[in-house]
Amino acid sequence: MFRRQLVTAPNSDDDEEMTRTLQVVAVSGSLNHPSKTTVLVEEIVAALGRALPIETHLITLTQLGPSLAGALTRAELPRAAEDELQRIEAADILVVASPVYRASFTGLFKHLFDFVDQYALVDTPVLLAASGGSERHALIIEHQFRPLFAFFQALTLPVGIYAHDSDFVDYRLTNESLRARIDKAVAKAVPVIRSNVEEKDEIERSLEGEVVSAQ
Repeated sequence: MFRRQLVTAPNSDDDEEMTRTLQVVAVSGSLNHPSKTTVLVEEIVAALGRALPIETHLITLTQLGPSLAGALTRAELPRAAEDELQRIEAADILVVASPVYRASFTGLFKHLFDFVDQYALVDTPVLLAASGGSERHALIIEHQFRPLFAFFQALTLPVGIYAHDSDFVDYRLTNESLRARIDKAVAKAVPVIRSNVEEKDEIERSLEGEVVSAQ
């Protein structure tokens, strides 16, 4: 299997405002295990779970990557890889992260999203994150991630999260400043996510009403 299921129990006082559990798909572009990038993704997902009622699904390229190698078209992918693509395309929220590799995200991270349908992520909220060995790489979020997801017409959330290698000890996040930045990014993201979900749900209800009326 190429995935791990993580179910986060809602515990925010505002959860009653949400009419349903949101499906969060998290993607770690790291090629290593264990991985600081994957730890960062899990911390972000946990923070989202404290603010919203969510069910999460984690995709790691250490597991999925071998299934992508050699495939030139989506039709050539094995069933398990196709299932992961469909989860990405159906997500209410995406959390995506990659270590910095030669001034960009990893090649397999890009290769994965090359298979995603061009219009499947329109208006999907995407929280961006990255990790690296130098603070100078922090602009990867603005210079690489945002343009990629702008192509998909996704809704990139206002605050991205960059983690330095020194923020971790033995693959555990130990820097409270980074934890505070994660909380800030989530706090800025939640109103946008709520508005986005409510608008989509309202459109869906309207369309269902039109179908009923037509019948």
